[in-house]
Amino acid sequence: MRLSAHLVHENAGELARCAERVGFDLVICGEGYRSDAASVLGMVAGQTRTIGLASGVMQIPARSPGLAALTAATLDSMSGGRFRLGLGVSNPDVSEGWYGVPFDKPLSRTREYVAIVRAALSGQPVRFQGEHYRLPAGRRDAAPLHLATDSENTHIPVYLAALSSRNLRLAGEIADGWIGAFVSPESLVEAVADLRDGRQRAGKEMTGFDVAPSVPTLFVDDVAAGVQRLRGHYAHFLAMGDPERNVYSALAGRLGFGTAMTEFHRLASGGDLQKAAGAIPDELIDRVSLIGPVDRVAERMREFEAGGATTLTIMLSPARTDHDGRLELIRKAAEAFTLSGTRGGTTPTAVGPDPVRA
Repeated sequence: MRLSAHLVHENAGELARCAERVGFDLVICGEGYRSDAASVLGMVAGQTRTIGLASGVMQIPARSPGLAALTAATLDSMSGGRFRLGLGVSNPDVSEGWYGVPFDKPLSRTREYVAIVRAALSGQPVRFQGEHYRLPAGRRDAAPLHLATDSENTHIPVYLAALSSRNLRLAGEIADGWIGAFVSPESLVEAVADLRDGRQRAGKEMTGFDVAPSVPTLFVDDVAAGVQRLRGHYAHFLAMGDPERNVYSALAGRLGFGTAMTEFHRLASGGDLQKAAGAIPDELIDRVSLIGPVDRVAERMREFEAGGATTLTIMLSPARTDHDGRLELIRKAAEAFTLSGTRGGTTPTAVGPDPVRA
């Protein structure tokens, strides 16, 4: 198992350099309410040397597949071949509310999108006539999508974010890796089974496929106090949009917390999110997080590896700390990873002068 850090955009370059120095394999940049992925990754590419870079994730409704391919090729060239393209169809509220894109048939839309991206990255002209995408569009015989980049890498790994069983099987079938969220070691076993089913549909093995759950992480001596500190993070996502369509609430239900989710949404509907957050079971927060001192986090890392993780992503933002706190979180995660003895574990190097600034 390898180690990854899910960055925040503030001081992302320094965070990435710290992760690179202490032995992380990958840094991931997401996009949401505060920042997009490509802008941050472009800056990080210029301030690092060896660590892998991934979008985690670029939102499919926000970009045409042609632009996604062009962005991926550019970032891969800028980083010297270190880029991995993480994509996600997002959710109904973001797709329709932010981007004005209907959320109908998300799986077939994702399948077509990835097919166009891969075709474009091959360097060949792309003509595509699908249910959701038509290139060229309209009646005019326009020039086809055709990237002209200086990158020699025509196979940039594509990762898909997926939550439901059907979406997981699709990721296994058409992608090179999976980015997961709201995952416990137990639910990871089920997710890997779905991914394997998708791989088998495509006549492929799991070998080489990256299983990369993202896990909120907090180093504290008091686990119960740590659970309280992460409560607001989970309340935010569980309360997002229509309760009937909230994918995170559905995941919590599948983990055995359906009754608690019903109570959570009853309280949240009254407008008091803080009170609703109190209804989230401590056990749920603990199982889908890495909370505790270094030795406990190391033990939990072993559980995720046993569940099938090949890359474990440490999420920095849920800890709600300052920049120095995030740097310390990265260092302690590397220490816990080494202590865990998981495959690929590496001894952190001494943190000396910044090679970019020195």
